[in-house]
Amino acid sequence: MHEENGIVYSDNPEKILTVLEVRHMYSGVYLLKFSDGVIKLFDTSILEGEVFEPLKKPEVYENPKLEYGIVTWNNGEIDCSPDFMYEKGFVYNTKDVISAA
Repeated sequence: MHEENGIVYSDNPEKILTVLEVRHMYSGVYLLKFSDGVIKLFDTSILEGEVFEPLKKPEVYENPKLEYGIVTWNNGEIDCSPDFMYEKGFVYNTKDVISAA
């Protein structure tokens, strides 16, 4: 049970997944830290549609911003759902990187 805005619900509140940190690595590939602590790599080349065309330009893909836990580009004109980025991203494990060196 939980209470939200004065209303009592019988289930547990669903946690909303957000991006806490974003770092551009190279050519539209980002290192993302999510609110559950997981770190993943996400490649924007999988994004399709006219709205994502500007992400092919370095001046756009090199400048991501976080707005309320969502990665945005191009002054907020382009964004991508944290859930989608989480689902399509690849787990980034620093232990694997160190052992491969």
